[in-house]
Amino acid sequence: MKKIFIAALFLGAIFNSNVAFAQTETSGRNVPYRATHTKTTELKHTKLKVNFDYQKEQMNGEEWLTASPFFYATNELVLDAKGMLIHEVALDKNGSKSPLKFDYKNDELKITLDKTYQRNQDYTVYIKYTARPNEVKQEGSKAISDAKGLYFINAQGKDPDKPTQIWTQGETESSSAWFPTIDKSNQKTTQEIYMTVPDKYVTLSNGILKDSQKESGNLRTDHWVMDKRHSTYLFFMGVGEYAIVKDKWRNIPVDYYIEKEYEPYAKQIYGNTPEMIEFFSKKLGYDYPWAKYAQISGRDYVSGAMENTTATLHGSDILQKPGQLIDENKWEDTIAHELFHHWFGDLVTAESWSNLTVNESFANYSEYLWNEYKYGKDQADYHQMKDVNLYIHNPGDFKKDLVRFDYASREDVFDLVTYQKGGGILHMLRNYLGDDAFFAGITEFLKTYEYQNAEAHQLRLAFEKVSGKDLNWFFNQWYFGSGHPKLSYTSTYEPVKKQVIVVINQSQDQPFEFPLAIDVYDNGKPKRFNVWVNAKAKNTFTFDSSKTPDLININADGILVADVTDSKTPEQNLLQFTGSKELKSKYAALEGIEKADAKSLAVIKLLAAAIKDPYFRIREKALEQIDLSNTDQAKALTAEVEKLASNDPKTLVQAAAITALTKTKNAKYASVYEKGLSAVSNAVKGASLAGIAELDPSKAVTAIENIDLNGASDDLISKLLPLIVSKKIEKQMPAIGTTVAFYPFIKFQDPTLGKSAEEGYNWIMSSDNLKATEKVTKVLQQAKSQMPDNPQVKMIIVQMLKDGLAKKMEVLKANPNSATINQQIDAINKAIEAFK
Repeated sequence: MKKIFIAALFLGAIFNSNVAFAQTETSGRNVPYRATHTKTTELKHTKLKVNFDYQKEQMNGEEWLTASPFFYATNELVLDAKGMLIHEVALDKNGSKSPLKFDYKNDELKITLDKTYQRNQDYTVYIKYTARPNEVKQEGSKAISDAKGLYFINAQGKDPDKPTQIWTQGETESSSAWFPTIDKSNQKTTQEIYMTVPDKYVTLSNGILKDSQKESGNLRTDHWVMDKRHSTYLFFMGVGEYAIVKDKWRNIPVDYYIEKEYEPYAKQIYGNTPEMIEFFSKKLGYDYPWAKYAQISGRDYVSGAMENTTATLHGSDILQKPGQLIDENKWEDTIAHELFHHWFGDLVTAESWSNLTVNESFANYSEYLWNEYKYGKDQADYHQMKDVNLYIHNPGDFKKDLVRFDYASREDVFDLVTYQKGGGILHMLRNYLGDDAFFAGITEFLKTYEYQNAEAHQLRLAFEKVSGKDLNWFFNQWYFGSGHPKLSYTSTYEPVKKQVIVVINQSQDQPFEFPLAIDVYDNGKPKRFNVWVNAKAKNTFTFDSSKTPDLININADGILVADVTDSKTPEQNLLQFTGSKELKSKYAALEGIEKADAKSLAVIKLLAAAIKDPYFRIREKALEQIDLSNTDQAKALTAEVEKLASNDPKTLVQAAAITALTKTKNAKYASVYEKGLSAVSNAVKGASLAGIAELDPSKAVTAIENIDLNGASDDLISKLLPLIVSKKIEKQMPAIGTTVAFYPFIKFQDPTLGKSAEEGYNWIMSSDNLKATEKVTKVLQQAKSQMPDNPQVKMIIVQMLKDGLAKKMEVLKANPNSATINQQIDAINKAIEAFK
């Protein structure tokens, strides 16, 4: 599962600002110990025959479930079955059915077998049922916004702008909303599914398509077979009008199911997948273990993406066009993440949700591995730096263990600790063990527990077996403990001994032990010291230095997951930037001058060096900080910024350079902006449009009508929003939805922008625009998990939504025959319920 963390895009700036909200204490909730599910039954094989009622949004199903007692003899089979009608239950012996007594209530189907069965004595139960996803009572969560398991999208075809689709979402325990099963992660079974659908649709499920037969009434039955055991939450069905773009890895089919509008761009979106499979197979010392790999996207998906075995489902945000893809494939990390789950999650599965780190921390770290291999260490470090900072700057996660046996809801573990912090922890473990031992330990773990379940202790044992090192110290503090080091340091110099004494302070309640890289700058040159910090509040180290160090940089390699407090002058930041090899230290130096005097020579020198850095994110960051309206910066930096605006190989850097030029408000750049409007890149087009708007707003209105702002940065939308709203450019109404949804909070930071955002919100709510309204409600629901757990914040959002709902009701009165206004009202009501 890949969850989309909105804080990375927009909310971080809002909720890490100086806006004060009273915090509500929730850590004292009494929650039970979350033990691993007790296995009384062992599932062996699941056979399904299904067809769909599009009008009722229901599924008719037949199931043949083969199972046996796990250890103790029993005459009962207990299954999860949510929101269903159960029509028939029988024992099936070679096709002959004998009725069985059953009791179905509270989403649990208890079946009395014909006799007491012993361990490894198989039986097959037949169940005829109707799945009614709209009757499922369990609700979604912060991580997965809905939990009805089976989804009919635009089933009656009422929305002309949305395709008709069916898709399933099993994680965490929602597969039992579409077939009776034991819906626990520690159950694994082989499967086969016969899916009868209108012949115009294609289907996708786990495993291989064994057969496809035409039926009467323009129907077709596809038979999918999965002959290797996997967990029930990974079962999947997808149905819709998709193009299938075929690829392969070695002799394994690799297919991309894509909406036909995006078929020409399928290889641009998904095309690195075979190379990813090859890279991961070699890196893990374990070849991709399944018979095929397919990827599909679903409209209105309830999370980010899901690693259904051999059939990954992505949200529709994966659908991108050349204007976006030339800037960056924003979904490539997710493609890697879901693929990596086919080893960590699908092949070896967390035995309980408490041990979700065995799945998700590894999938998160796969993003680092892919970036490192494909694009270099700077790109990998940048990606992980952004990830870990999300966790570091979210104080609500400080007290959460990585392996968590006391969660309130199982979905609570799908958070910044399991994903972002967990990935950072694996990077520390890799650094401690060394690459050879780390990856050999992974191979050992996968081969030992293939097609089984495992927990974090077994992961530790695999690494210990390979490396010969005891790792209890590491796992106790990072896996079975919470928090991270909060570090500061002091230093004194002894001129007689020519030594500097550095004291490392830990201010968190529970001290950690860890290796730490410290750079001591002597006469402008860094010398790296790798030390061991013991688990105590103060650790003292002595290093040789010819004089008082110019700079001391702790956690210089950026590997330790820690919050480091220090204060550096612009001159020291310049020294750190020019003296560091690691991206994280260079980036920190660049960030360190953000609030410094723009006229400072050291600041200007650092910016001048940064815009020539070989790594494009450094150039981009520096350009965002440059202010060419400042005379000193303009004199030193303008010529280089002009070059980058025209010639940088990265379109995101070009766009950042154009944005830097707009701060001059100089008409001489009008031709640069005009040229930029014809670029393929959405980022370059958008930045150029903002430049034109700065010089001539009336001219920009026409240009805004013709630009694709899908996927545009929040910064660009913020620049264009006042013009879009004031001129009522209806085509761009959906583009501003994800920004105006937060107008109450924007007003705290920027009252002028906040006023435009409020006007934009009211404009959307007073209009019959389904896409724009869904943008608002979707982003709010996605963002819920990253907002402060705070009644005041929720109250503000609920009131905002209620105000919007009142406006939509007025629109309905004026347009009672609108086909979409009721959908918008339903979306707003659903968002209100999510925040109650």
